[in-house]
This record gives sequence, structure tokens and C-alpha cells, in this order.
Amino acid sequence: MGQKKQRLLEAKRHQSPPDGTRTSSPKEPRLEPPTTLGPQRSIYFSSLKGRPGRLGSEFFDQPAVSLARAFLGQVLVRRLDDGTELRGRVVETEAYLGPEDEAAHSRGGRQTPRNRGMFMKPGTLYVYLIYGIYFCMNVSSQGDGACVLLRALEPLGGLEAMRQLRHTLRKGVAGRALKDLELCNGPSKLCQALAIDKSFDQRDLATDEAVWLERGPLGPSEPAVVAAARVGVGSAGEWALKPLRFYVQGSPWVSVVDRAAKRNTQARAKASRDEDF
Repeated sequence: MGQKKQRLLEAKRHQSPPDGTRTSSPKEPRLEPPTTLGPQRSIYFSSLKGRPGRLGSEFFDQPAVSLARAFLGQVLVRRLDDGTELRGRVVETEAYLGPEDEAAHSRGGRQTPRNRGMFMKPGTLYVYLIYGIYFCMNVSSQGDGACVLLRALEPLGGLEAMRQLRHTLRKGVAGRALKDLELCNGPSKLCQALAIDKSFDQRDLATDEAVWLERGPLGPSEPAVVAAARVGVGSAGEWALKPLRFYVQGSPWVSVVDRAAKRNTQARAKASRDEDF
């Protein structure tokens, strides 16, 4: 009887449940399905609070010139207090290289309360006042004292709100309604259109809840980029002539078109095409 009982117990242990499934021991490891399907998201993206298209800190962590170029085509988003989102595609930027750059506010390595954002981690906003009434917005890059000035946007969303903000904030100007092309075609104009003021200084563009950058939609091909001299830095000697302003060729929203630089860009593009044949 003892041997029979032992055989019955062994048979019961190896018997499968009626539904054909196999139960596992509490100590047996289970294979779970993969938590992520498909390709991984680029390191440039952040999923902060349900905004999967937002560009993260890694995007800004590059030298000023490459960051100034990388900004072109990306979408700047400003969320107002009432929830309205204003959007504009970046079409023009300027690079400022830090202490060596005679046109930079950080030239010579000097740090002040005003320019502290230039020395903070990449992606930090540096917003300053010019002529005592207008604001300009920069974003810090790799390298102490280096940053990128945002010069012009192509308005994409919230244009009526932008028009109202520009009308309210323009100093000493009244009457004629602004055309779409006039809303963000300059560094101070885009700050007015997006309600960017000194309170945004030293904020982190990678994590802020009121302003951020999103990856722009991919087109059939990359737009041609014109490299030209920066605007308004004539007192910076040879640095005033360096081609550190970048804009999308043919964009009607650019603040200042440099015709000579445009011709040079077109000539280089033609030479490159000829080499391919």
C-alpha cells in the first residue's frame, strides 16, 4: 500500500490541469512581455508629463554653432496661463561662442547677475533687456558663456493671440494690424508674440511647463541653410563679420536676408550637386 500511494502522488504531481495550462511554482521565474515594443525613442526626446515630442536636455548639450543649426526647423511652444498654446517654427538663429567671442555678453569670461544664464547648463534660458524696453531670448549651449539667440519664428498656431500680444506690448505703435509675416520676424518681436519677459531668465527649456521645444515635422528634404554675419554687432571687430547667423533659405519669416551670403550658399550647393554627376 505504501508503494501504491507513492506512485499515485507522483502521478498527481505530473498531471496537467484540465484547461491545459501549466501552473508555476511561486518560486519559478516568469517571463514577462517586453515593456517597450518597436524602436526606442531618441535620447533627444523627453516624455515629461505627456509631451512625448518634447526635446530633452541632450539636444541642447552641443556646441553653439551646431546647436544654432539644430534649432532650425524645430517648434518653440509657449503655453499661456489660460492654457492657450502658441507655436512657431524656428527659422533664424545666431551663435555666440563664449569668452573668445567679442560680440558675446560673456566676452573675456566675465560673469554678472545679468548674464548668469549663459554659464548655466545647456538648455538654460538667457533673457535680457535691450534699449530698456525689449527682450531677447537665448538658450545656453555647451561651453561656459556660449549660447544661441533665437531671432525669428514662422508662426504655426495661436496667431490671433500673438497679434494681440504684439499690439499690447509694442511701444508707441498703434493703428495698423500686423501681418502674419511681422509677428515673429525678429528677436524682440518673437518675445512679444510669445509673452517672454525677464521672468523666463534662467529657466530650463528642457523641463519648464510654460515654454519648451518640440521636434519639427520632417519634410521631404533638409532645407538649405544660409550662414551669414550676425546683426547689430558692428562694434565687435572681426567677430562682426564671422558667419554665425543661420537661417532657412527662402523663408519669408527671416528677419534680415543677406543676399551675398545667399548667393554663396546657392553656389556651394550647385558645386556640390555638380560633383555628384
